[in-house]
This record gives sequence, structure tokens and C-alpha cells, in this order.
Amino acid sequence: MKYRDLQIQTQREFPSNMRTEEFGWLVRAGYITRENEILPLGKKATEHLKSLASQPNFFALLALPTLTNQEETFFQIANGSIEVIHCSSCGYTSRKEIAQFKKIPFSNEEQLPVEKVLTPDCNSIESLANFLRLPKEKTAKALMFTRISDSKFIIVVLRGDMQLSETKLRKLIGDIRLATSDEIAKAGAAAGYASPIGLKEALTVVDDLIPQSANLVAGANEAGYHLKNTNHGRDYAAEIIADTVMANAGDTCPNCGSKLDLVNAELLAERNDYHFENILSSLAETHHDDKGLTFPKSIAPFNVYLMNIPGKEMDTRSKAEEIYNALRSADIAVLFDDRNERAGVKFNDADLIGCPIRVTVGEKNLKEGMVELKPRKEKVNTLVRIENLVEEIKK
Repeated sequence: MKYRDLQIQTQREFPSNMRTEEFGWLVRAGYITRENEILPLGKKATEHLKSLASQPNFFALLALPTLTNQEETFFQIANGSIEVIHCSSCGYTSRKEIAQFKKIPFSNEEQLPVEKVLTPDCNSIESLANFLRLPKEKTAKALMFTRISDSKFIIVVLRGDMQLSETKLRKLIGDIRLATSDEIAKAGAAAGYASPIGLKEALTVVDDLIPQSANLVAGANEAGYHLKNTNHGRDYAAEIIADTVMANAGDTCPNCGSKLDLVNAELLAERNDYHFENILSSLAETHHDDKGLTFPKSIAPFNVYLMNIPGKEMDTRSKAEEIYNALRSADIAVLFDDRNERAGVKFNDADLIGCPIRVTVGEKNLKEGMVELKPRKEKVNTLVRIENLVEEIKK
């Protein structure tokens, strides 16, 4: 394909609105606009990626470091829009909101009698733990919702040091919303001092660590008071016991017992549904140097960047056209820079666009029947006889 047919417009500087380095390189190389709209060169690149996607080793072919599970493939990047839990030891990978982890009870102790205690202005786990001089692990957090389908009042109990995953909860009971103050009062609870103890007509859901956690401090359903030493099974019973909490960095991997990491990432694929523009961005992040993109041959939209340097005695453009046609006939994907531009501009654009090989047709070498061949990642140019060019490129 010819450069002018694709209307490529490269940029000498990074865009002022550059959010990430890969975005900047794609803008500078003419794959996307500053507004993140795909350009003809970018469309050509994504079309090429689509043609490769049916191969079973697709992501290995891309030479991309990915985080994967049976359903999804992610690319780790600092400003990624998705939080992912990952184990660097065994490879366990999951979105944070549905990730599993090995839960560890705070202690194994005998159940103690319930004790009602005054806890003024302790309507948060933080203030309660500080007031009673207890670790958050010894408290029970109560969250209250209303199920949308039937207006059922829901109370969810988890350990005070943990965070609810509403995604996990919705999978258990359906769509929900936060309960209103009237709904909380009607159920017999008290906001900031709630627990399932003594509630009627409420659906109680407890995280599966709660039955393993003895003598937790929970709300007394009375403003200013909490109950010490509450125990599931003795003081209240849940209709649903299941995993309802979010995993975090430092939690224990459910598979191998190593510490989990929390990373940001972008989604590349869901089963066989690929996000090709995200894949292109990930390739730009992975394959670049200080001059531009450095796409491997296996994934580059064009294998060869062909350019000519105008001569004083010879028509280098016509010879470049001949080489262009010969490469195409040999089924080599080639981008022919057919502009009337200075050599330096073409060299810079070749580096930016990132084709694996640059072929330069210049008068001096043509007189000897040769052209210059330079792999994108190497510093050394080699001279190749024109009749051997196709063979050399295919190597």
C-alpha cells in the first residue's frame, strides 16, 4: 500500500493531551487522532490483528505480557481502567470485584456471653475499633439494602476489616439498592449501629468468614450501643452464607497460598470476543523505543517500509515502484512512502510507524545494483542486491 493512499499524518511531538505513552506513540505515528479516533493506518493494523485472531496462539504471537483466566485476558498498565487481582506465583487472575482469596479466621476461641456496651458516636467501624481498642478484625460490619425485585430488606454482615463486593452480592440475591432510612427503621435496625440480631422479615446474608469468627462486636440496633461477643449460629442465623467480600493486595492466593497483587489493567479479550483497539494500544506500550514503534514481523500491518531518496542522475522513484510491485507479487506486506519529501523526514516516519524492515532506494547504491536494508531494531544497515531482496526479506 502507498503512504499517500492511507493519508498518514505523523507528528513530530507528543500530543499535549497524552494520557499514556502508548497513546502518544500511536498519535505520533498516525494510527489514531489526538481525540483517540482510529485513522486509516490504525484500521489497517486492527484488520491485520483480526486476521490473526483465529490462531490458537494469538497472544503468544503478539509477544504481549498478559494476565489471563478462563474467561478474560488483560494487559497490565498503570492507568488501566480495570482493577485486577493477580498471583505472580501461580498466575491466578481475576477482576477485583469477583476475585477469590483464602480467608483466615482472626482467632480460635470459646464463645463468650453477649454484652451490651455503650459506644457513643461510634457509627463507623473505625470509630468503634478505636473506642473499644480492638482490631477491626474483631468487629462485624452490617450493610443494608433493598432488593429491587420484591422490596425485600437485606442485611449483609462481613468482618469489619473487609469490603463488600456488590457484584458478588448481586449474583447471590439479584439487583439491589441502598435501603432508605424509613426501610431501616421499619426493619428494626439503626443506621450505624445495625446487626441482624432481633430483626424480623429481613433476609440475612453473611460472608463465609463470619461463622468462623467468634465473639465479634456488632450493632445493638440502638443508637449509641453495640453488642460484644456476638456469634453467628448462636445469636442469629443467616439464610445465605457465601463469599461476599473483595480481595485486596496482600491477601492469600486461593490456589497456591502466595500473596496476591492488585494491579490496573485493560481488557484485551472476553473468551473469543477481542478488543482490538485495546490490543493495538497494548502493542504500542510493549513494542517501542525512543524513536517510535517497533512492531514484530508477526503482528506489523506492513512488514516493509519502502522509501526512495531522490537522485541527481537516476530516477530512484521509478526503481522503487518496480521494487514495490515485486514485493507485493511475493506476498510481502509493504508500505511505500511515495511522498516527495526529504530523506530525513522519511527516515523519521519509518521509525515512528514501526515496520520491522526499512528498504531504502538511493542513487549511490542503485548504481551498484543494490538497495539498503535495515531491520527496525538494529543499528546496522546492510546492502542487498535487488535480485536477492525478496529472499533476504523473507529470511
